[in-house]
Amino acid sequence: MVYEQRIQRTNSAAIEVDGVSKRFADLWALRDVSFTVAPGKVLGLLGHNGAGKTTMVRILTTSCAPSSGRASVAGHDVVREPARVREKIGVAAQAATVDGLLSAHANLVMIGRLYHLDKAEARRRADALLERLELSDARDRLAKQLSGGMRRRLDLAASLIARPPVLFLDEPTTGLDPHSRNELWSLLREHVREGATLVLTTQYLEEADRLADDVIVLDKGQIAAHGTPAQLKDRIGGERVVVTVRDARELPAARAVLQSFADGEPTLDAEALHAEAPIRSGTRLVEIVRALDAAGIDAHDVSRREVTLDDVFLALTASGRKAAQPPKDAA
Repeated sequence: MVYEQRIQRTNSAAIEVDGVSKRFADLWALRDVSFTVAPGKVLGLLGHNGAGKTTMVRILTTSCAPSSGRASVAGHDVVREPARVREKIGVAAQAATVDGLLSAHANLVMIGRLYHLDKAEARRRADALLERLELSDARDRLAKQLSGGMRRRLDLAASLIARPPVLFLDEPTTGLDPHSRNELWSLLREHVREGATLVLTTQYLEEADRLADDVIVLDKGQIAAHGTPAQLKDRIGGERVVVTVRDARELPAARAVLQSFADGEPTLDAEALHAEAPIRSGTRLVEIVRALDAAGIDAHDVSRREVTLDDVFLALTASGRKAAQPPKDAA
């Protein structure tokens, strides 16, 4: 059975955020955040724990109100028209929200009915989603009897059953095995191709790199960077060279060698025995190998790699700057 999707397209912005701030007592979770998301696009919200990602999602899904600023989803203000917003969205929060005392199928049918689907349509969509997310064998099992990964897939199915034009997924693939993760990615791509808008928070930066049209990096409640994955990767340079040594005591010398070829500060990882640096354009790997050999460094491996969103995250966030400092035992 194919999970069919028909999303009503709109020419206006699917999401508009204008100067949104959120304060909890003396803590500012968000400060003056502004962005828009066009219909049929995927926005990736990245940031370390406590950066403000979940707070932003809670505001956009009407779970909490901003302290200042305004936001709208599908053309409806999240403060003045929360009921209209909820009609247009699907949400999969970090914690599972399905009813543990209902079967997998009954959970989906109930949620479909709450979205005003007739009973036959709710059942049809529930069956299709259970099959697509490989939960058909668990159709009649109570949700509380499912494994953590199966409950996560059921929660994601619940967010999709009404075919919402705007979908919010907060850490959607946490706890999923690689096969289930790839299947979910495929399902989400289909949903977006039909015109839906997706906001995704994730700790799996590969996920944002593969799915997102646009990425916002949050740091301490503020936007540290905003652009396409390619634009953000271009901001911090191109290729990286990783030198793996046999002994952590060789890392400082390896860093010194890389410094002469680097287009930025080399970093060390004492646990992985890695020295790594962004390399100037035109640098040949053989030059680095020769320099390491001349310095008497017994390099176990020397390799190039392309910059990733992990590098962007580490370079642009406060937690990344802290993590990038050379380890004390390697200095």
